[in-house]
Amino acid sequence: MQLWVGLGNPGAQYAMHRHNVGFMAVDAIAEVHGFGATAKKFQGWVQEGRIGTTKVLLLKPATFMNDSGRSVGEALRFYKLDVEALTVFHDELDLAPMKVKVKQGGGTAGHNGLRSIDQHLGPDFRRVRIGIGHPGHKDRVTGHVLGNYAKAEIDPLSDLLGAVAAEADWLARGDDVRFMNDVALRLG
Repeated sequence: MQLWVGLGNPGAQYAMHRHNVGFMAVDAIAEVHGFGATAKKFQGWVQEGRIGTTKVLLLKPATFMNDSGRSVGEALRFYKLDVEALTVFHDELDLAPMKVKVKQGGGTAGHNGLRSIDQHLGPDFRRVRIGIGHPGHKDRVTGHVLGNYAKAEIDPLSDLLGAVAAEADWLARGDDVRFMNDVALRLG
C-alpha cells in the first residue's frame, strides 16, 4: 500500500491558489482512477483505491499547510507504513509553471508543508514537484503562492492535472523517470 498526499489549505477561498495544486493533483487522480468516496480521517480527507495493481490511499490534510505533518504521520502510523510508501504532491516555486519533476528526499526550499512533514517524518519521502514558477522577487512570493491561477493558466493546468492522473500508474510502480517523461510527452 502507498500513501499519496496532496498538500493544500482547506476551504473554498483557497481552492484555486497555486499553493493548492497538490490537492488538485490528488483530486484528479481519484477521479481518473475511480477512487471510493471521501472519508474524514487522520485530520484530513482520504480516499482509497487502486492504481494498476497497487492499493493507494489519497490524503488531503485539513490541518492547513503549516501542520500537514501531523495528518501525514497519523496516516502512516495507522497503516504501519514506512516513509518509503509516502509520496507528496506539492507546488514548487523553483520549477517553471506546469512542469513536473519527481525526486526522492531533499530539502524543503521554504515550503511550510514540506517542512512540517520533514519535522514529523524526516526528509526521505518522494516528492512530486509541480511547477508554479517564481514571481521574480522574493517580496512577491507570498502573493504569488497564495494567489489564484490566472484565467490564461486554467486550460494548461487542467491538461497538467490530467496528464499527472493518466500517468500515475508509473508512479505507483516506482518508475519516476517514465512518469516524468510521459507527463512531459502528454503536455507536448
